[in-house]
Amino acid sequence: MEKFDDIRPYVDCEIPAAMQRICQTDAFPLLASWIFPGRDIEDVKEMMLSFRTIREFQHAVMIPVNQQVIDRSITKLTYRGFEQLDPDTQYLFVSNHRDIMLDASLLQYLLVKHHRETSEITFGANLMSPGLVTDIGKSNKMFRVERGGKMRDFYMSSQHLSDYIRHTLLHKKESVWIAQRNGRTKDGLDKTDQGIIKMFCMSCPEDKIKALSELHIIPVSISYERESCDILKAIELYESRYQKYIKKPGEDLNSILTGIVQHKGRVNITLCPEITRKDLERYDHCTNNEYHKKVAELLDRRICDSYVLYPNNYIAHDLRYGQTLYRQQYTDAQFNNFLRYMERLNDYDITDPDILKDIFLGIYANPVKSKSADQR
Repeated sequence: MEKFDDIRPYVDCEIPAAMQRICQTDAFPLLASWIFPGRDIEDVKEMMLSFRTIREFQHAVMIPVNQQVIDRSITKLTYRGFEQLDPDTQYLFVSNHRDIMLDASLLQYLLVKHHRETSEITFGANLMSPGLVTDIGKSNKMFRVERGGKMRDFYMSSQHLSDYIRHTLLHKKESVWIAQRNGRTKDGLDKTDQGIIKMFCMSCPEDKIKALSELHIIPVSISYERESCDILKAIELYESRYQKYIKKPGEDLNSILTGIVQHKGRVNITLCPEITRKDLERYDHCTNNEYHKKVAELLDRRICDSYVLYPNNYIAHDLRYGQTLYRQQYTDAQFNNFLRYMERLNDYDITDPDILKDIFLGIYANPVKSKSADQR
């Protein structure tokens, strides 16, 4: 494991010290009161300092965190596809990515609900600044993923990440969650970066079929009735039209907190059918580059097939294209509620509000467009 000390999550022997640091932060009383409302802060601290394993921390703290999110901001959480999981097999969950924390966190909650161990989780290096977020993340099986950099550095970090993922699945016997692309989907179009598929293959370059088949890849499709951080995403996309977008200090943390507390309506998580060796052998004749592209497209089809469309998606599509094609998919009340929600865009001082409105509608309308195209 020393080979991966620079990116791995904490191990059990590091948990007591991490709990000490978390309890000493200024944010601890606020976090404790949110996760355990009505419970004495000193009692929560005593519990935290008693933890000796990651599993204890996850079951005593992170499961309640998810339960609070569900109770406070989700109307109904539904799920499908968990029955396909073999108790003796570890999986690489490749997910569409709509929320920085909740996409992976809600999956962990459902894995525990289905009597499985949680998975390890990729976590962008940009989020892992020293301190509270890193201690919580690495105590929650999150491991570091480097973003960008010079070409050689990026290649070396990709090789390192590929080796670690294979090591985690095959030797540590832990499942892994990773997003289908770097960064969240902001425009509603879920597309797997074929570079992610290439990265998976780097740790087994001699056999491209084996490289992926032994990872037991399961595409994950997560759908939010109310898109996480929708207005923040629309603002970012609007600003990006005119200049290179530079994140503001604390923006990632703000997105994490907004995603947690924002009302999400209904949420669905579907585990799509596993990418099997038989699936992959259809592309055995392809060049490596074509192979990576074909596998990425296969993931996209399965994620799109399983994506759940809600009334907001159909309303946005009809509004954006000035039609009533999907009028049977929503009520007058749902239509009016969506219009009222869109009025929040008026709170922003924007040069061209019509463009911002179109971007916002696209976030909700594009999944309808993708699904209809996929079904043709």
